[in-house]
Parts: sequence; structure tokens; C-alpha cells
Amino acid sequence: MSNALQNKTAVVTGGGTGIGLAIAKRFAAEGARVFITGRRKDVLDAAVAEIGSGAVAVPADSTNLDDLDDLYNTVRERAGSLDIVVANSGSGVLAPLGEITEEQVDQTLGTNVKGVVFTVQKALPLLTDKASIILIASTVSTRIDAPGQSIYGASKAAVRNLARGWALDLAGRGVRVNAISPGPTKTPGLLDGFPGSEEQVLGLLAQGVPLGRVGEPNEIAAAAVFLASDEASFVNGIEFFVDGGHAQV
Repeated sequence: MSNALQNKTAVVTGGGTGIGLAIAKRFAAEGARVFITGRRKDVLDAAVAEIGSGAVAVPADSTNLDDLDDLYNTVRERAGSLDIVVANSGSGVLAPLGEITEEQVDQTLGTNVKGVVFTVQKALPLLTDKASIILIASTVSTRIDAPGQSIYGASKAAVRNLARGWALDLAGRGVRVNAISPGPTKTPGLLDGFPGSEEQVLGLLAQGVPLGRVGEPNEIAAAAVFLASDEASFVNGIEFFVDGGHAQV
């Protein structure tokens, strides 16, 4: 590793599994102190054991503003300031028009939009100048390729536009805001979201990717390290597709 994040402090929401865990592990390996959140303490404890001494777990639901206050109070007490925020927590269900429920809308928009808004807004007092904010969006922000993805797609399109708006809002502080849009990536959330065996799901999704396979969480984490590091000091407001060409051709 290159120690690209040496002496930096990061928050990664949804850091217990999947892409969030991969990002937290890579950040710690690059020298950062990492605070991870999630709803399940047992999952967080296992993640901290996997990440190592550079990680602190704070049980928190990103849609609960009191939980976010507890998170940032912990960061303030233990680190004093914050250099990187990765708003990764997300959820979604397949629901075609005509079958969408109020609960599904509230859950998806609550986690993917409200949670992102307040994860970032409540971090502002702790952010150092030239901090990096990374929002995890999705290729579904621009390409919906299966029935039932409308609400999830709308939520991720909102995330992409939050990055645009906040890049302007925070310009005076030199804080960079970017979105990463992964393509189909092998995570527990992906496998749980589609019917069929793991082999069937991955094979089906790979058909829509020019590289012929789904992504690995570590590949998304590598992009996050770049955007979080000083190497990306002039990268701001972008949607960084890490998708094997899924939404590009």
C-alpha cells in the first residue's frame, strides 16, 4: 500500500459488509483511522476484527438523526476532526409500478436520500478544509435495465445530483464532493436482491457488462481511495463509474 491516506480520519456508513467494508479495509490499509457504522452490532464487531486496529465501530442507523449525532460526537471525542466521509449506506427493493408500497418508498428514499443528506450535513462542523466527501450512487442512476428498479433508480439519481449541488455549496471551503457509481458488484445485498442461486444471479448480471463479469468490492474501494486522497485534489462534482462498461456502451 502507498499510505495515501496517512493520518486522515474517515467515516464510512454501512461499513460492516460489502462495498462499505471493502472501502473501510482499504482506507485503514492506506493509513486512515476509520469509523464505520451499521445497524447490527455483531456485524460491526466482526468488521472491526477484519479491518484491524485502525477501525472504530459506532452502531447507527443513517436515517436516525440522533444516531448520527452520536456518531459525530464519537468522532469529535476520539479524533477531533474529519477528513473523509463516505455515505455508503443504501437499500432498495424490486417493485414494478402498480405494486409499489408506501413502505418501500419510505425505506428506499429514507436510506438512500435522507440518510445521505444528514450523514453529510451533520459532518460539516468536523470537516477539515480540503476534505473529501464520497457518495455511493449506482449505474442505475443513468441506466435501468430491469423491471421494478424505478424507485431505487430515482433514489440513486438523487444521490448523483446531491454531489453536483454540494460541490457548489462547499466550494468556499475547498471541500470536494464526488459520487461513485458501481456497476453490478458481488455483495450480499446484490445477491439477496435477485431470485435464484448465486451462480445464476452473477451469470445473468454479467451479461450486461462488457467485461463479462460483475465487479468485486475491492475494485470500488480502489476508486474510493483515489477520490479520498490528495491525488484527486482537482476532482470535484463527478460521477465516477466503476462498472466494467455496464452503463457506458
